[in-house]
Amino acid sequence: MTSKTSTASAAKSKPAKDKTSLWGGVAFLLFVIAALVFGAVKANDYMQDEQQMPVQVIDFSGDYQHVNITRLERLIRKSQPGSFFALDVNEVFELVEAQPWVYRASVRKKWPNTLKIYLVEQQPVAKWNEDLLLNPYGDTFNADGHDLALPRLYGPGGSEKTALEGYNSMHALLATTAMNIEELSLSERFAWQVQLENGIELNLGRKEFIDRLQRFIDVYPLLAQQEKTVKYIDLRYDTGVAVGWENSSSDTTNKES
Repeated sequence: MTSKTSTASAAKSKPAKDKTSLWGGVAFLLFVIAALVFGAVKANDYMQDEQQMPVQVIDFSGDYQHVNITRLERLIRKSQPGSFFALDVNEVFELVEAQPWVYRASVRKKWPNTLKIYLVEQQPVAKWNEDLLLNPYGDTFNADGHDLALPRLYGPGGSEKTALEGYNSMHALLATTAMNIEELSLSERFAWQVQLENGIELNLGRKEFIDRLQRFIDVYPLLAQQEKTVKYIDLRYDTGVAVGWENSSSDTTNKES
């Protein structure tokens, strides 16, 4: 009888022990989860804290002359006040490439506290319509170029590449002479006008402007022998040129070539 009672008592206590163990496991699991969450929050706070993980060095490299590095670093630190981990490389990249003198850039982090930035600077080759600069690809950029000794190019919107290509072709042809282009204008009808550094103005028209420039190069030594100074030359003729002289009452003449 006693044996049966003990067995029954043991059977009743077993579910109670299992229930206690289950709740103990749940409590332990909740404790572990809470500890992990707490640790993650603390770790995130630590990584976001600029005082704990600051970006101590912004390392600029590349070939540049016009980029104001001090100002650019100040802009980066102002836009990214957080820690090394919180710094957004993509945002820094967009900020750097938005600077007028920056053509291309690459940005990356270097553990533990350095931001490395490589710069490719814009290379100005001409001034465009007084208020912009042109790079070698015919792209405009808005930077301060008042102190730069560059040829001046003018033309309607969208003609930047055409104007620069024309300038390059003319400049290469004139390289055999002592004359350089100071100003080049492309009209709405795509007619070319050139002012040389010696003050002579050339009207090349719309067609065959390279052949007409070559005609000028061929005939100019004869004109230079004259006692009068050449003011302008109109080359829009098939076989000759019209010449305007400085301080001349008879402003134009026609010379066969």
